[in-house]
Amino acid sequence: MTTVAVIGCTHAGTFAATSILRNHPDWTVDVFEKNDTVSFLSCGIALWVGNHVSSTEKMFYTSPQELEKAGAHMHMRHEVNDINVKGKKLEATDLETGKSKQYRFDKLVITTGSSPATPFIQGLREALDNGQAMLCKDYNDGKRIVERTKSIKSVVVVGAGYIGCELAEQLSTRGIKVTLVDALPHVLDNNYDENVTDQAEAAFKDHGVTLAMNQKVVAFRPEFGSDGVESRVTVVTELGEYTADLAVLGAGFVPNTSLVSAQLRTLGYGAIIVDKYMRAATPENDILDDVFAAGDCATVHYNPTNTDEYRPLATNAIREASLIGENIEEPTKEYAGTQATSAIQLYDLSMSSSGMTLDLANRRHIEAEAVTIEENYRPEFMLSTTPVIATIVYERATGRILGAQFAAKHDISMAANLISVAIQAGFTVDQLAGTDMLFQPNFDKPVNFVSSLAMTAAAKRSGELQAGKR
Repeated sequence: MTTVAVIGCTHAGTFAATSILRNHPDWTVDVFEKNDTVSFLSCGIALWVGNHVSSTEKMFYTSPQELEKAGAHMHMRHEVNDINVKGKKLEATDLETGKSKQYRFDKLVITTGSSPATPFIQGLREALDNGQAMLCKDYNDGKRIVERTKSIKSVVVVGAGYIGCELAEQLSTRGIKVTLVDALPHVLDNNYDENVTDQAEAAFKDHGVTLAMNQKVVAFRPEFGSDGVESRVTVVTELGEYTADLAVLGAGFVPNTSLVSAQLRTLGYGAIIVDKYMRAATPENDILDDVFAAGDCATVHYNPTNTDEYRPLATNAIREASLIGENIEEPTKEYAGTQATSAIQLYDLSMSSSGMTLDLANRRHIEAEAVTIEENYRPEFMLSTTPVIATIVYERATGRILGAQFAAKHDISMAANLISVAIQAGFTVDQLAGTDMLFQPNFDKPVNFVSSLAMTAAAKRSGELQAGKR
């Protein structure tokens, strides 16, 4: 009888366990999770804060009981504190009783996820301990933020990525004074180029959010009331100070791999490097047939650059982990890679993206070009329509699509999915320009805006090639 130990059970752990049991129903699958819940959709925390969630119970798509019914042995509220990869054993502590026990395994699946980045900043630890600053990652974080924001008038959100922007938006719609701080020049700077980030920043300003971009946080300064009870916190940056009732950190994630990082090959902040079958390797890069990893603790293969990178997204976690059951006995099904496709809604502005921005391509020293168009998404004879701003990034020499971004006061999320498919298939802008797309006035123009974008890029590239021949 083969025994599998699955460490961690949010998205990757849940899908890994179910895929293993589906492919090997006679195996023993031990799942270790330090919390008392599984499968929490943390992407909904901001919506929860903004009172847009019908039921917090529906923010979980499965339960320990459902996984038990599927055949898993659930060790809830058990924290794994030691893993011997080569010796195939681990030690876990029952957090209810305080007792520790050793467990043996034949195969190991590491789905330990990630933790919020908490850089060493003066006063941050004190502010977190006192509740004047909060993290935003799991169910308990969500509960704390929801409860605390019922009685505050102001908040500083540190980090203007997806999490920080969504929190800032939802809090501002509740009449709370919001300051959004980030060390990068623009909101969502890693996901969109300026033509889109300008739209997002304008939306924030229209709703009273103070933007403190290009400002690195250097300190947190707690302030206490005369009775000794904490009252406010000041976030100090290189350029200013921002005082509020609460600070919330949304400054990214780091992989939870400290138990195995010395035993496995890792990248960057400690993400476990996996191959196309989700197998981990030794530090010497010897593939381990009995050790797998997926989700926020592992790398993904990023198709636009054909490199292994750290891109913590729930979609990546699910797609990686779903392959483990098929590959855990023999390597049979390859991971198709990712474009890190994503979207965000800020007020009435929808934004979506897939692949690289032009700024990222330039920082990677890739010879790339970008084209931007702005046009209505459906014909002008319709009683209503609205403009779409669209940008496509492509490799100068080949025309291969590297990424695209869209923004509109209309749902343009599926445009990013279309680009994701094109990137994964290796399309050029010319191929995308010639792709068959529907026309119906309720939905689009005779030339869909994605087609128009690709045609504009193809024409620009053709003109540049012709000019180069002269």
